[in-house]
Formats: sequence, C-alpha cells, structure tokens
Amino acid sequence: MDFQSWIEGIDGLASLYSFDVLEDGSFSEIRLMAVNKQNVGMLQMNPNAPEFYPGIPYRNYWMDLNFESFVYKCASTSQPLYSYVNARGVWLKGFYIPIKDFDVLEEASGDKQRTVYCLYIITYSDKVETDSMSQKSSDVANAVMEISIKIHETPDFVQSMAAAAAEIKKICGAEKCSLYTVDKNRRSCSFIGVDGIQDENLDAFAAEMGREPYEVAETWERDLALSDCLLLEDLKVIEERDPEWYHSLILHDIHNIILYAVRSNQTLVGFIWVANYDVSATDKIKETLEICSFLLAAVIYNNQLLARLEVKSMVDELTQLSSRNALNDRVEKYSSSDSASLSTLGVVFADLNGLKTVNDEKGHEAGDKLLVRAASLLKIGFGDWEIYRAGGDEFVILCPGVSEEVIEKQLSDMRNLLTNTTDVSFAFGTAFCTDIQDVQQAIQTADEEMYKDKELYYLNHPEKDRRTHKRNI
Repeated sequence: MDFQSWIEGIDGLASLYSFDVLEDGSFSEIRLMAVNKQNVGMLQMNPNAPEFYPGIPYRNYWMDLNFESFVYKCASTSQPLYSYVNARGVWLKGFYIPIKDFDVLEEASGDKQRTVYCLYIITYSDKVETDSMSQKSSDVANAVMEISIKIHETPDFVQSMAAAAAEIKKICGAEKCSLYTVDKNRRSCSFIGVDGIQDENLDAFAAEMGREPYEVAETWERDLALSDCLLLEDLKVIEERDPEWYHSLILHDIHNIILYAVRSNQTLVGFIWVANYDVSATDKIKETLEICSFLLAAVIYNNQLLARLEVKSMVDELTQLSSRNALNDRVEKYSSSDSASLSTLGVVFADLNGLKTVNDEKGHEAGDKLLVRAASLLKIGFGDWEIYRAGGDEFVILCPGVSEEVIEKQLSDMRNLLTNTTDVSFAFGTAFCTDIQDVQQAIQTADEEMYKDKELYYLNHPEKDRRTHKRNI
C-alpha cells in the first residue's frame, strides 16, 4: 500500500499510525506510516531522529503517553476519538479516526496478529476555543458543573480550591487529591488539599526528593515532556523520568498517579495532583480534568494577579519600601480599637534634602538613584521598624511600643550615619504619642518638626533652596 499517496489526499495536518494487536491482546509499539506535506514539520520536532521511512517507530520523534493511549484505543476498538488539550505551548484539537481498509492478517512465528491503523488529524491555535471544550458527554458535563460550583461557591480562594480538590477526588475515586499552585513571578508554590493549605506537607514532600517546593514544580513540568498530563495506571514512567519522585510515591504507598498541568495563556499556574484513582474511569477522568484545568487556571491566575496588584499598591516600586497606601492602611488600623493593647507609638518624619536640585541639574534618573540610596540608609538606621515612602521625597517611620528615649537615640545614630555620606541628607521631625488613636495627629506633628529642621538646612545651604512644590501632608 502506498500510504504516502493516500495521505496526501487528506486536507489538514495529517499523519498515519499503525501497530499490531497480538494474539494475547497486547499491542506492539506504534509505528509512523506516513505524514502529509502540510504536517511535515512534525518530522523535524526531534532533530536527533533518524530519517523517516514508512513504519519507523513513532517514539523516534517524541513520546506522549496520552497520545499513545488514544491511538491504541481508537485503532484497536474501531472507535473515533476526539481530544482538545493544552499541550506543547498551544491548544491542540485532535481527531483520531480508525482506518479499516488497511486491516490485514499476518503470520508471525505461527501466531496470528492483526495490524490496525489510526489516522490522526490535528489543528491548533494559541487561544482557547470554548466551543471545542463543550463537546463532552453528559456525565463529564455534570462532573465539570459540580467542580465549577465548588470553585465559585465562596470568594475565599483557599476554601474554593479545597472544595474543588474534594470534588475532583470524588470524581476520580481517589485516595488523595491536592492542587499544587505555582506562581512563576514569585517562584513560589502552595499545596491545597481537601482540608485547606498544607504547606507543611509541601515542605516535607519536597524535602523527600531533596528539592525546594518550586523545584518540584519545575521538575514536574519537565516530567510532563510537553504533554498536558500524566495519567498513569502504574509508576513505571515516573521511575524512568524522575527516580526521586518515584521513591517518594512508593514511600507513601502510592501506586498510580495523575498529574495534570493547569495553564493560563500557556503559563503554568499549577497542577492537579491525584493519587490511587479508579483506573476503570480513566477516560471520564481525563475528559473532566481537561475542562476543569481550564476553569481552575482562570481562578488561580486571577488570585495571583490580585495578589501582585495588592503588593504593587502596598510597596513603592522604586525604593521597595512600603507605600503611601500601606501607610494609610496602617494608620487606620492603629487608630482602631484593635490597637488598644498598643500603649505607645513613636513617629519619625524624614524629608530628603536636595532632591529637586538633583532632578533639575542631573535629571530624574539621577534623582531616582538618590531616592534608592536614601531608602537604603533608612533601612539601615530604622530597619527594625515600619518605613514608608509617603510621597516624592518624604518618608514616615512608625515605631510602635517604644519610649521617647529609644526614638531619640535611634535618630541620633541615624544622623551620625549620614555624616559618612556625601550625597544623602535628611530633615527629620519626631513625635510621640501615648494614645495610639492619635497617630494621625502624631504624624502631623512630626511633619511640622521636620519642616523646622529643613528650614535650618536651607539656611545653612542657601544654594540648594529651590523648593517650589506644595506640601500635601
């Protein structure tokens, strides 16, 4: 049979695979029989693969256990299959079509074997197509609906993830299920099980493999080998790809595993981790998790985005000190009844001298460098307390639970520290309150005291007196 001529008549990215169904019902390895010209790029995916010939073992090009499972099932049962997965950096829509016309009976060492064929046609896109995800059975649709409800029942992120893990565990008939969230921007991970955050288990789990938690995520991503998931009835593949993980699984009496990547716009944001699941429900589980991973990705990504926005609003990007928003939030908390147990508060108001002169004469880049250096010195002098950048050249240090003597001693040490610098100079003002709910008034008083110090500075350095900005505190 001229497979190449036949497959060129297929429109789209097409390839033809075959394998033998042996007399005992087992399967031979999968062979690649033909690839049409539109899909010839797949032959170049592995630069170390030998030159193509009809019948070359498909694993010479790549290895995807989920793809192999679909090919085996499609061709051996004469059942067309469809998949829509997030793998290899894109959304892949795959059609598996059994080809009966090529069925033959052959004699091999006196045993009968049947050669079967699967035509695979694929399309791909960078963006998800929600219509493609909806083509599922009623059982899968109902399972997805239950998980979706769990995800959105509560606005609390951890509670919603724990509820989703519990529902996934039930659907998979599993002994264990957790969601392993991954924040690539912060290089951090979290382990959320049916009972909530289990980061102590995460640390112990990672330590068993001699890794940090984020290193576990990096290794798992490599273990997937560009596939969307590992859905394994035994641990042989894990033993080959990741011996340290394999030994950890054996230690906890785990004999099968699901690791499903959760991606948002191709960025890994987590994993669905399931152990000791019902292997008889494998097909339903995979179809369900394909959609659930998409739903979870949106929730996890949005939570990470909100966390980053919160950090960004509470941290000054230039100096990495706490921001004006953080100061306002702290003042509000100090002024509330929640701070009744806090008896004293010292306030230091610091204004960077000469910033406008530097901006005018050397440019704002030089002014930014001066601000960063000034912030670093404040961290050295007042690092035990709360330091805020309140405005352009203004800083506030809050020192709860201290005496006036401590504040004055610390300020004296800070002034001595500044004598060793040639470019950073501050005007300081302090205030002290025993009624913690008067913190706003204390900041105002410290500001007024600072302004007196600044007037003295400019009296001694009239050449630097170029102030034109209005004060807003």
